[in-house]
Amino acid sequence: MLELTRLGPPASLARTEPSSRPPLRIGLVQHRWHANPAELKAELNEGIARAAKLGAAVVFLPELTLSRYPADTLPAGRAADLAEDLLTGPTFAFAAEAARANNVCVHASLYQRADSPEDELGLNTAILVSPAGELLARTHKLHIPVTAGYYEDKFFRQGPAAEDAYQVHAPAELGGARLGMPTCWDEWFPELARLYSLGGAELLVYPTAIGSEPDHPDFDTQPLWQQVIVGNGIANGLFMVAPNRWGNEGTNTFYGSSFISDPYGRILVQAPRDESAVLVADLDLDQRKDWLALFPFLATRRPETYARLAEPVRADEPFGTPAPQTAPAGA
Repeated sequence: MLELTRLGPPASLARTEPSSRPPLRIGLVQHRWHANPAELKAELNEGIARAAKLGAAVVFLPELTLSRYPADTLPAGRAADLAEDLLTGPTFAFAAEAARANNVCVHASLYQRADSPEDELGLNTAILVSPAGELLARTHKLHIPVTAGYYEDKFFRQGPAAEDAYQVHAPAELGGARLGMPTCWDEWFPELARLYSLGGAELLVYPTAIGSEPDHPDFDTQPLWQQVIVGNGIANGLFMVAPNRWGNEGTNTFYGSSFISDPYGRILVQAPRDESAVLVADLDLDQRKDWLALFPFLATRRPETYARLAEPVRADEPFGTPAPQTAPAGA
């Protein structure tokens, strides 16, 4: 397994006063799916152990960590039969065991069974587990893709539009670092990153499963994927953590390229497209304040002009509805 590090954060370009906060060292594992569960867990455990040995306080894992990506084809039967219970299923058990064994926080992702046994869909859920093996936080994926090769609407419900949909967690185990835990398709939405930033988040982690487009096999979306995540980080003063899987699983070939970026848009460390890897980087979390003090995006917003952002797109006009034309004032 490839090991890539950025130990010691780069200088904060907009800093005017020294920071008293120690850097937060984080890890990320990029893996490929194995049909043999023991081989899959062995690869993940190796990555977690390597990150912990390098001093990471938390290790982030890709979307649907222990599963083959299910939504590349339409479900052959009842989709929810693939789901698992949150606290008694294999993903939490794996994350808790790895966290205890390595004395680190472990972040993972699973297909969570719905509360009602009659529900034919489940939830795409990210979890954070403490070094003691206890659940610290969970978040449900809000935005669900619907296109060829990513038929997730046939497997997952949208995360509930609850008051805590954009909850920012500040676990003591991570020195009070403020993190949000959205998932994959969520990373394309600027509204989501902005809401987390308004809630005081310092870093977002997006467990991810993204790769080829079956209907457009020659279209490589990796550069766009990376660019939009990094751009949302710049616009909101956020560190971005994107652990992806790699490898061919039949319909889709996942393109890896997992990375960690800072609020200035710098890629601190990045994995290759086609190899398992562990990434470790130090985050100078006060870079968020330095950057947003120089470029105060949050303070200079005009929320009174953003009402249309909360309006749904009409089904008959999926690319947006032109606003009515009005005469200029005084005409």
